[in-house]
Amino acid sequence: MLANPTYANEIDYCPYQEYSTEGDKRQWKDFMSGDWAWDQADEIAKDLSTLSSTFVPVILGSDKTTVSVGMGNNEYYPLYASIGNIRNNVRQAHRDGVAVIGFLAMPKTTKEHATKAVFRKFHRQLFHSSLSKILNMLKPGMTTPEVTRFGDSHYRRVIYGLGPYIADYEEQALLACIMCGWCPKYIFDLDEDMLHRCREYTEALIQEGSLGDLWDDFGIVGELVVCSTNPSRNTNDFPRANIHQMISPDILYQLVKGAFKDHLVEWVEKYLRHTHTKQKADQIMDDIDCRIATGRGFKQWTGDDSKALMKNLLILQVYLPAIKGHVPVNGVRTFRALLEFCYLVRCNIITEDTLVEIEDTVETHASHVRSLICSSLYCCFYNALSRFHHYRNIFRTTGVVPTFSLPRQHSLKHYVQNIRLFAAPNDLCSLIIENKHIKAVKEPWRRSSHYNALGQILVTNQQLDKLSAAQADFTCWGMLTGTCLSVTMDALEGKKHAQTIPALAEELNIPGLPNLLGHFLFQQLHPKDPCDPSDIPLTKCPLYLSKISVFNSASSRFYAPSDLSGIGGMHVEHIRSCPIWRNEYQCHDCVFVNTDSSLPGMQGLKVAHVRAFFSFRYQGRLYPCALISWFDKVGDAPDEDTGMWIVRPGFGADGAPGYMVIHIDSIYRAAHLIPMYGMQFVPRELKFYHSYDTFQAYYVDKYSDHHAFEIAF
Repeated sequence: MLANPTYANEIDYCPYQEYSTEGDKRQWKDFMSGDWAWDQADEIAKDLSTLSSTFVPVILGSDKTTVSVGMGNNEYYPLYASIGNIRNNVRQAHRDGVAVIGFLAMPKTTKEHATKAVFRKFHRQLFHSSLSKILNMLKPGMTTPEVTRFGDSHYRRVIYGLGPYIADYEEQALLACIMCGWCPKYIFDLDEDMLHRCREYTEALIQEGSLGDLWDDFGIVGELVVCSTNPSRNTNDFPRANIHQMISPDILYQLVKGAFKDHLVEWVEKYLRHTHTKQKADQIMDDIDCRIATGRGFKQWTGDDSKALMKNLLILQVYLPAIKGHVPVNGVRTFRALLEFCYLVRCNIITEDTLVEIEDTVETHASHVRSLICSSLYCCFYNALSRFHHYRNIFRTTGVVPTFSLPRQHSLKHYVQNIRLFAAPNDLCSLIIENKHIKAVKEPWRRSSHYNALGQILVTNQQLDKLSAAQADFTCWGMLTGTCLSVTMDALEGKKHAQTIPALAEELNIPGLPNLLGHFLFQQLHPKDPCDPSDIPLTKCPLYLSKISVFNSASSRFYAPSDLSGIGGMHVEHIRSCPIWRNEYQCHDCVFVNTDSSLPGMQGLKVAHVRAFFSFRYQGRLYPCALISWFDKVGDAPDEDTGMWIVRPGFGADGAPGYMVIHIDSIYRAAHLIPMYGMQFVPRELKFYHSYDTFQAYYVDKYSDHHAFEIAF
């Protein structure tokens, strides 16, 4: 990775502290901007033999994956590594910024012995011994500088160090040698945060206390002989390593799959079954499934659905309005608070003000709940965790859950500290590991003979790494530039679109389309005219009835570094408006239209439903256009419970839909609307593609992705 020439401009050679130009406030983005890398560099600089060396933190992560259930339930336990020097956009773009460095052992036994203490102890020892053996090759380079060639063709002296470890809670407990149900970062259980776990304190406890006292009073598995990434037995020490500090945040498992899916969704089902009869509760659960168009229960979210949850939290943001009317208001607000917290910690850049405010909120969340309507990102961050802790009490007071002593919800308290240490947490997420499973484990396994496949998988990964290195080198020398011919294909085949304005008006059943186009042309030819185009007499508007080109989609490109995007933070999405989609139904997306860029959020945006994309030439100029129908906002502020704006279809003075032709440049991006279901059950015969034409009001979904969260406030 260090020698990859494509990383030459996307790598940080030393820790740094970044400050904003406005207000000179500290901010965290890439890994090397965190305090942990800065402190490690200070420790390295104390040794004169390592002074002026480049610090290379090694980020580790492991996660079990199943390649085949039908052929023997084949499981593998890969260990991945990355370096903290490469920037977040490189690691998130999957540009070989994460590599598999080994496979951990997974001992198996009979059901009779699986629960015995001897086997569990052996399992723990084998995990740590395997990890120690794999990492032992790095140990000499942690104290003695090694000369290494970098991607910019310069040679530097480097010092390695063990960095954050990405893992789910069960693996965190295994790494920290603690019992499940205890915090890997603090002494005492999940209800109390009294004292940070550290190397010195753990060693003192092992020397002075008995194994039983360590187990009962501190949750420490004291009898375990481990590698020195765990400080409880310092027998094979790795320099500057403290596993309790190196436990990284994990948005996927802690927030999305943990606090939301495994906790809140489960609590809603328990609440319904607790307050209603079994038949009534089943009817409500079926209606919730119908509202979000899943057609299945939430317990079946596995595999690719978990990845979809992380990519844009799709099910999570649809679930919020789907439960309104079926659960208490405080239950809905609990989901809203968690949603806002998820999106805020996923932000590409997190500022010092945000961390200070959320840290104060964590300490005082039980005493006060602030306003629900937040006018800025900072206010939302300030209130999100506080409101979540406050409103979730509805599930305890109704008898749904007896305690909130849950590891994944407890981890929310540590996000401020982890952000200060390791910068933006969207860079240290299990999603990066899960995506790597496909290329590093599953696809090589499919190419293997399936007999003793592990060796074949390792060889395949070695060959892929060599091919990737060769491609990067060839690209650097210009050997792969201009060698491929681009092929242009027709976008769609089959149905022919209308080729003139009258024909399109007939196809869409909008007789007034020529008049709408005349008003559009008048506005384009007279951009400084203060009059509303719809008020201009048709006699003054140009008349165009000639040839047009109709398109089924348009692409929007915008800057969204906090979402899954390209290396430069640019995100591309397609907005569709086609008469037949998947040979079954029409597909007409909704969009945000920029009406006044000087106003913040939804004050300067309107929501519209695209009916057609087309272009034409008039007086030698090309006009790409969209025929849209407007949605009108309901009220002057977002809904208090969900935090989302409410809109309804707009109509003209004659009661007809409010159609308009706009220039395609005024479209900002796609918008997602969720119907307001109310208290009534959704009819089973209603299909999801009828949603935009059936309901009377809709939520403007600001939780569809991080960029929408930033603009639709």
